[in-house]
Amino acid sequence: MLQPAPGTSPVVLQVLPALVTGGVERGTIDMALALVDAGWRAVVVSQGGPMTRDLDRAGVPHVTLPVATKNPARLALNARRLARVIKEHEVSLVHARSRAPAWSALRAARAAGLPFITTFHGTYTLGPFDIKKEYNRIMTQGDRVIAISHFIADHVRAVYGVEDARLRVIPRGIDTQVFDPERVSAERMIRLAQRWRLPDGLPVVMLPGRLTRWKGQSVLIEALARLGNPNVRCLLVGSDQGRDGYRAALENQAQALGVADQVHLVDECDDMAAAYMVTDVVVSASTDPEAFGRVVAEAQAMGRPVIAPAHGAAPEILEPGPARWLVPPGDPAALAEALAQALAMDPTARRQGAALAQAQARQLFSKTLMTERTLAVYREVLLGEPPRPDLAPRPLGA
Repeated sequence: MLQPAPGTSPVVLQVLPALVTGGVERGTIDMALALVDAGWRAVVVSQGGPMTRDLDRAGVPHVTLPVATKNPARLALNARRLARVIKEHEVSLVHARSRAPAWSALRAARAAGLPFITTFHGTYTLGPFDIKKEYNRIMTQGDRVIAISHFIADHVRAVYGVEDARLRVIPRGIDTQVFDPERVSAERMIRLAQRWRLPDGLPVVMLPGRLTRWKGQSVLIEALARLGNPNVRCLLVGSDQGRDGYRAALENQAQALGVADQVHLVDECDDMAAAYMVTDVVVSASTDPEAFGRVVAEAQAMGRPVIAPAHGAAPEILEPGPARWLVPPGDPAALAEALAQALAMDPTARRQGAALAQAQARQLFSKTLMTERTLAVYREVLLGEPPRPDLAPRPLGA
């Protein structure tokens, strides 16, 4: 295995399909900038997107290649292209963050004798008769396999048989400089409340997440109807990404249940920190298990009461306590009860819960901690440093 020449800075190549939007993309950018801050060098390969501007501002090279393709012939061609990138930029380590580019990246890394790392960002569908299992398995072929939660680590071990010696758990990180209530001005909150036409003095419940069925917007609408409080306003914040039928179904559901005047579908938001601050209760209602659940961590960092489903990674992020509730997934009655409790909280309990939630989010889920942990994995495979004990997967069943 090749190592950086003495006196040179290691170079890490990250490969992903595109840099448009999303948690995978944000984590890639965060890691590239952290590498530069640590005195290393970073290179990113994707088929491009608006987030490349973040790399440009930091002086991080971005190489545009069609690495989102799943065509077998093009995967082989991409492997040769990546081999040229590795040689040109004197890459020391390759980190793949998605399945399609991982097939090409593994071939290029092995041909160059370089360490190969993957990040397992989700459970990935297996398809009928598990026909996609072998395609997914590429994400288990790293010298180290990073899982973004213990839930994902358990899945990787159970489904793909990855041994603990190669598995590292690094939760996604949130920017605690952005998600800090002290940094959100009253002007930003007022501007957003006016844009969304929120009446003064009425309680607001928000579910952030793209409009797709498994995010549970319909569960929240039914819970709102069961709550029976006409003063509550419910914000569904997220793009429908062309799912006009699902948007119409939600609007029809709200109309049928008599809460149409309370439910607002507001599409994307460019100031989520302010959105949290105009909200009294944040809800995650995903009916499928979340691999991590960034909304839960962000809402806690902003000191908001949070309700989340008791499956996936949510129980790792949200410990039940003041201003925090875990409810059975897909259960509108349980969600309505938690909403009633959250909206009835007295100011003292709310402040105490906010302080505890903020402390936990900053201690466990900061972007800084995520990048430090990832850098430790890089050092482990490049420099032979011992693994950090806090990155080990928990025992199965724990």
